[in-house]
Amino acid sequence: MYWESFGFKEAPFALTPNPSFLFLSAPHQEAFAHLLFAIENRAGFIELSGEVGTGKTTIVRTLLNQLDPQTHRTALIFNPILSPLGFMKEVNAEFGLPTEGNEIRDLHAALNAYLLEENRAGHTVVLVIDEAQNLSVEVLEHVRLISNLETESDKLIQIVLVGQPELNALLARDELRQLDQRITVRYHLKPMCFEDTCAYIRHRIRFAADGREPLTFSPGAFKRIFKFSGGLPRLINGVCDRALLLAYTRECKDVTPAMAALAIADLRKDAPRRKRASQVRVLSAALVLCVIIIAGFSAVSFHLLPGQKQESKEVKEVKETVPTGAKLPPWSAEAARQAIAAQPEQDNLYAAVNAVLGAWRVQRVEPVRGQPANLRTLVKERALVASKFSSNIELLGRLDAPALLHIVLPGGTERLVALVGVDKDEVEVVPQVSGRTKLTRAELAQLWSGGTTVLWKDFHGIASRTKGAEKAAATKSLQGLLKQVGCYDGPLDGKLSEPTKAGLAEFQRREQLMADGKVGAQTLMLLYRRAGGYFPPGLARVQGADSKQTGRM
Repeated sequence: MYWESFGFKEAPFALTPNPSFLFLSAPHQEAFAHLLFAIENRAGFIELSGEVGTGKTTIVRTLLNQLDPQTHRTALIFNPILSPLGFMKEVNAEFGLPTEGNEIRDLHAALNAYLLEENRAGHTVVLVIDEAQNLSVEVLEHVRLISNLETESDKLIQIVLVGQPELNALLARDELRQLDQRITVRYHLKPMCFEDTCAYIRHRIRFAADGREPLTFSPGAFKRIFKFSGGLPRLINGVCDRALLLAYTRECKDVTPAMAALAIADLRKDAPRRKRASQVRVLSAALVLCVIIIAGFSAVSFHLLPGQKQESKEVKEVKETVPTGAKLPPWSAEAARQAIAAQPEQDNLYAAVNAVLGAWRVQRVEPVRGQPANLRTLVKERALVASKFSSNIELLGRLDAPALLHIVLPGGTERLVALVGVDKDEVEVVPQVSGRTKLTRAELAQLWSGGTTVLWKDFHGIASRTKGAEKAAATKSLQGLLKQVGCYDGPLDGKLSEPTKAGLAEFQRREQLMADGKVGAQTLMLLYRRAGGYFPPGLARVQGADSKQTGRM
């Protein structure tokens, strides 16, 4: 296949939903967290909607893969265009139950007995119905009847309805109002923003090439692809796959804006009621040439002749401003502090915070003239938690979290430096320090005394729920996390019992934290990371070594 010539282990932009390629943009993270929270708290009915191609199916398949088979029983109905009888048979078959007979009440009774048995065993049963906008009113009524199966304290089955926006219109019908009122958690999945689109493309390339990037897209190509796709993963994959084929036919490893435009034109020719652009014929000719090349040659060399590669205007605009080989002055902590102090406080704040927000793939914060901002205000706007504590590089490496380092300046004032990457010898920071984006660990130790603020997301709100029923729900979520990491095997009863505290302390010892059995920020950060399914960002691996030799970034 043409993509193998680049060294990809599999097609990076295949249209088939593949959980292995999962990339969680900000909307995808929120959707995933909503689903996981609702299931673990047995909300009963859950709805996930979104436009065609937003990645709903990939999310639910990943969710089902993340649920522990020791504690969960799951079923996925992918083609719900069935009669009520056919639907009930499909559900029972997915759970491994008998499907003989043509009496719905018998199928319903078998399912009820199964759910009661699983509930007694402490298992959570999850039914996901994809493409739910295609369900008939009659089938939806049977879905509602299934949801009626419950004990005095728990729903026996968690039902996730996944569908296009038409699902909302279907549920709004008067005859389905009882079902609509039972949906306790809803989330509408939005397309990705431009930054997420760029990161998504690079993520798929790196995943398919074992961490390498044998193919690059210019800034202009990214812009054209985003404008065409609107941030919809399915359209992005379609364009990028055609761009990959075009790069193959031209024996190059860089997708230019012109190549992206040709790929878009070729994709549009397959869409109904769209005009064919003249470039389509050009790309078609290129594809014919591709077939000839594939038939005549077993391999293609990608070594370009000198001067053959042309740079786009956008690539030139993002070139490094410091000349290659330029020498930086010898490191001095005092000079570094002076350089940091010279940056206006608000400019420093926004640069550092946006570096961490970028790692979380959430919207950047922009300064408002005449309205000075502070760290906690900016973080709160993005639904993150800011936890300040004394730290060191070893602890931050274990937390694996982008962090804000507090640099104390002469006179006691502070500036922030975002730690975004680390390896055994160097760290990567934003903004630059004395013209450097990379410092040795020794250089950082001269500059930073340990003050740290980590931005993180409390997906279940465990730390913020401190009273009554909310506290019990938070403790239940905590017990679920501890169970997922193998530190608790008791009931999910919402009680901060001695076994729960012991499990917490065991996890803390395992993660080299103070084993006090208390639910602190560092403990929760690591619990979410180790439990799986939440995907907080990690620290990047530092690439290259520019801190000692040049000013290149």
